[in-house]
Amino acid sequence: MKKSEVLDKKSLEFLEAYLNNAAPTGYESEGQKLWMEYLKPYVDEFITDTYGTAVGVINPEAKYKVVIEGHADEISWYVNYISDEGLIYVVRNGGSDHQIAASKRVNIHTKKGIVKGVFGWPAIHTRDKEKEQSPKMDNICIDVGCNNKEDVEKLGVHVGCVITYPDEFFVLNENKFVCRALDNRIGGFMIAQVARLLKENKKKLPFGLYVTNSVQEEIGLRGAEMITHRIQPNVAIVTDVTHDTTTPMIEKKTNGLNKIGDGPVISYAPAVQNKLRELIIDTAEDKKIPFQRHASSRFTGTDTDAFAYSNGGVPSALISLPLRYMHTTVEMVHRDDVENVINLIYESLLKIKEGDSFSYFD
Repeated sequence: MKKSEVLDKKSLEFLEAYLNNAAPTGYESEGQKLWMEYLKPYVDEFITDTYGTAVGVINPEAKYKVVIEGHADEISWYVNYISDEGLIYVVRNGGSDHQIAASKRVNIHTKKGIVKGVFGWPAIHTRDKEKEQSPKMDNICIDVGCNNKEDVEKLGVHVGCVITYPDEFFVLNENKFVCRALDNRIGGFMIAQVARLLKENKKKLPFGLYVTNSVQEEIGLRGAEMITHRIQPNVAIVTDVTHDTTTPMIEKKTNGLNKIGDGPVISYAPAVQNKLRELIIDTAEDKKIPFQRHASSRFTGTDTDAFAYSNGGVPSALISLPLRYMHTTVEMVHRDDVENVINLIYESLLKIKEGDSFSYFD
């Protein structure tokens, strides 16, 4: 498949709009609406659930069901406490990194609209050089330009308001995509492209395909847990991001070696069904799609685990996109890897046969 067929102008415009939209854990619905609108021409119907997971279905009448899945939510913060001086202290909503917060701009989401703020930090001139403090959960706070708690509340800010970063998408050095929330709205983007390519290439699948964009992955795979019981799939291929380990301060002996630009990462873990993984590897080798391998030890930490251990056990596999600077506002992936993940999922689907059990005993 030619590169021009995988990422076209319309798809890249959607990617930018989809990434720039805020969709924090528990508040994914606006992003899901964007995703569903884009996906609409390529699927037969949609399934949604109470908490916001969205599923585009191709061949909904088919009894044999295959899931391809990403997750829609991004890490964020909650307002936890407003001081008498009008400063806002936070708690995490997902794995938000306190060390990158200082001097970052934020959007506080209120019923009155977005309230702008900044994570303030003491000037270098005022800090004790012998007892230098790093940003911690108990010393980072947001300043919204108010002098007291009452003025903050007049803006519509209260305990429980969700807080996101406003950092937007850009392309670095021609082929690196940079944005907050690439983890893992890029996954939702990639599975949408698989559906698009199936439609444009007039591929008829012998099974039902459930293009699933789950919510609440960042706080424990919750959306996937819910939707897998609704779909009751026979097979699941999950895509998420994984760490590029070639940047400073990452120990390869413990984290393995993966690099952006070197291809999709195929995981080994107890939750990854061996025969399904080998089908994916065979596909990559057959179609000359570059790939890397990663050992995930006890669990993958992705929605793969939720699908694998549901409904009596669902053959599941994980195809990851290598990413730099995870859970920061400058997450970075390589365009070639994005294209190759899309290609690998697409070509793997074409090798799955209706009724495949992937049993070790057949």
